[in-house]
Amino acid sequence: MKEIPYGELRAFEGRVAAAAGRGKDPVNAPMIRHWCEAMGDTNPAYAGADPVAPATMLQVWTMGGLSGHDGRSSAYDALFALLDGAGYTSVVATDCEQEYVRALRPGDEITFDAVIESVSERKTTKLGTGHFVTTRMDIHAGGALAGTHRFRILKYAPAKRKPEGKRPRPVVNRDNAGFWEGVAGHRLLIQRCGGCGTPRFPWLPGCNACGSPEWDTVEASGEGTVYSYVVMHHPPFPAFDPPYAVGLVELAEGVRIVSNVVGVPYDKVRIGMRVRLEFLRVDADVDLPVFRVVEGEG
Repeated sequence: MKEIPYGELRAFEGRVAAAAGRGKDPVNAPMIRHWCEAMGDTNPAYAGADPVAPATMLQVWTMGGLSGHDGRSSAYDALFALLDGAGYTSVVATDCEQEYVRALRPGDEITFDAVIESVSERKTTKLGTGHFVTTRMDIHAGGALAGTHRFRILKYAPAKRKPEGKRPRPVVNRDNAGFWEGVAGHRLLIQRCGGCGTPRFPWLPGCNACGSPEWDTVEASGEGTVYSYVVMHHPPFPAFDPPYAVGLVELAEGVRIVSNVVGVPYDKVRIGMRVRLEFLRVDADVDLPVFRVVEGEG
């Protein structure tokens, strides 16, 4: 990001942004109906034999759709190229102002002209640092002024934000809520099928072995071995300190769980290592089950 001399930006004020633009469609009843349905506006003036268009639809009749308009000026393109080249590559609409001169009715043919009304000095916002650009569009129907639309955007370089170091929150739903309630009480609960007795993890609404929806829980002893593991290097994430080991731990009860393996350096983790459950406080309101390598295994 570099600073642009403000005089260079102000030189664009008053220059044409679009000339002799033409609405792609005349004012029409179907579009008025769609707008009113979307807004929940039931004003009878917008329907019937001689309807008018809602005043706030003023800009709608000038929009170019996905294919855009051909009438944008070289000055407008040059201003945006200057801002982009200085690093102000992001854009956000901030506000608009409209002035209404006369109502629009179905059949009105819309034309418009636009001018770059103002470019602000460099401003710093929560989003980042950049310049506000205001464009004024004069909208005509049948050659007569129908209204004016001012549209303001911020062209900016996004602020560099220090990433938060919170762990992602567990996704709790009705199928696994009991598991997370157990974790909050420092208990690792495993489902057990009420039909065939098969233990299962992660929690599911039905048994994979027999299909029974009946189940209860057993508390894991916490003893297990490393069945497999990976070492995470990328992508970096602020809540973690790579590299670190993520293990697939086989519990004594016969199910497997993915969690962190702690207690030894990441490059000392081995398949078959004995581990023991413990609970790690990772945030003020979140505990997670992790597995510490049993002393003498490292």
